[in-house]
Amino acid sequence: MAWETRPVTSANAPLRGLRVIESSLLGPGLVATFLSDLGADVVKVEPPSGDYIRQMTWPIIDGVSLLHLHTHRGKRSIAIDLKTPEGVDVYRDLVRGADVVVEAMRPGSLARLGIGYDDLKVVNPALVFCTISGYGATGPYRDMPSHGIAYDTWAGLIEPAVDDQGFCRLPVIPNIGINVGPMIGALGILASVIRARETGGGCRIEVAQADAAAYLDWYRIETHRAYLRPDDEVTGNPSDDYERRAPGLAGMWEGVRYQIYRTSDGHILFMASEQAFWKNFCEGVGRMDMFERWPGSTYADHARHNLEMQAELKAIFGTRTCAEWLAFGNEVNTPIAPVNTPETVADDAQFRHRMPFLGIDEVGAEQLPLPVYIEGRLPPVPTMAPTVGEQTDEVLAELGFDADRIAALRAAGVVGPKA
Repeated sequence: MAWETRPVTSANAPLRGLRVIESSLLGPGLVATFLSDLGADVVKVEPPSGDYIRQMTWPIIDGVSLLHLHTHRGKRSIAIDLKTPEGVDVYRDLVRGADVVVEAMRPGSLARLGIGYDDLKVVNPALVFCTISGYGATGPYRDMPSHGIAYDTWAGLIEPAVDDQGFCRLPVIPNIGINVGPMIGALGILASVIRARETGGGCRIEVAQADAAAYLDWYRIETHRAYLRPDDEVTGNPSDDYERRAPGLAGMWEGVRYQIYRTSDGHILFMASEQAFWKNFCEGVGRMDMFERWPGSTYADHARHNLEMQAELKAIFGTRTCAEWLAFGNEVNTPIAPVNTPETVADDAQFRHRMPFLGIDEVGAEQLPLPVYIEGRLPPVPTMAPTVGEQTDEVLAELGFDADRIAALRAAGVVGPKA
């Protein structure tokens, strides 16, 4: 049965014509959102009762979670009972004309239903089958139930906080694994699709959100490994007299020329660790005496532990507003950056210019666009995340099912949504 490609006419939707069947539960479905944002036709297959992502976390907007509104924007939903033979047949029909199947749940979930990769490649030899899960399809943790922040704690990204009563608490953190894992999965999917179109042969790829969380922190993890080697083989940099610093940003705590400073109305990040930038700064504020006293090294000199210099800079930065310091840095060629929060960053002029929110009317809540500019334009505004089985009849009709057959499947409970 032929699949009729949903028309995407925008020139900035480079994945138009890519067909993706997504079987997902909760957040890992984000892997196909990167594809739908770029124009791919993504059909989310869910049970007639629906994916309970619509009720998960906060905020809940008009009865539907923001997690669902963002994760499944731009997608279509078909509700199929895959525990019935007829439902499995419908799934195979979907896959027959698709490029990709995404299994965004515990590895092997589809295989247990008779529609794993080995089953589906018989139907579609060029199929790219991507499994994305928490800990991956192999290893001692593969069957362990998990979600959310578990991958960040596993990867060593989170240091527990302790409150005034001595209870451990989760600190304020971004969710890394559940966002980066899908992004890496999308990259792997596109690479595999290119290969499949060149060779006619599909493949199975597999991504773990935990692996992704660790990979994102490669600098610290690899530094710790490097420091296991002898001191005469692995040192610090010349500006630190070759003293080993703590891995990652922990080594920035004692920095002075690369540090956060309070302004008269907020904070900025000062980044004059190169000598040329430091000289520009000192000239700009009329304090060449600081440069003459502490000229620093050519590169990567953060003036660590120089509390006298830090006190001078603290006083200087307190004399102007954040906006004034940003303008100053741009004028004299010295790196100075804003220090925003998730609440205030949307008011930043650069953010407003580059990241205009998708609208409430279009996607149900103000949402960030996929920040990929193609020929100077962001991808098209996606459609609203679907209700359970919202496009069931539409998708089945594209597969060639007539109205009577669709009605019979619905009456038998094979397709939904569930009443």
